Amino acid sequence: MPLSSLLWVFLAFTFSGSGVAQSVTQDQSHVLSEVGKTVTLNCRYETSWDMFYYYIFWYKQLPSGQMTYLIRQYSDDGNARDGRYSVNFQKAPKSVNLTISALELEDSAKYFCALWDSQCLK
Repeated sequence: MPLSSLLWVFLAFTFSGSGVAQSVTQDQSHVLSEVGKTVTLNCRYETSWDMFYYYIFWYKQLPSGQMTYLIRQYSDDGNARDGRYSVNFQKAPKSVNLTISALELEDSAKYFCALWDSQCLK
């Protein structure tokens, strides 16, 4: 398989909230896949209190440093989907996984999961 058909997906995670101890974690540090395939990126989050309504955003950072918004998941909605991006959201185990289908070379990037308390967006 030619090296040009491989792509790397690096995962990085961030959080912003209302000043309480919360975090997001990853199961993988990187993913290696091929053009045309599908990958799933894992994001688990913890909160020190019960946030009933929140958003989880997925972004990617290109090699140039440019950040690009991909998709968002609201805590009270079903799984989000937008083009090649879909989210598998499970509120009870606190996980929100991003699936990217039909991979392209342009998908080689760092991916960020961000958790926002819905109060921050008002």
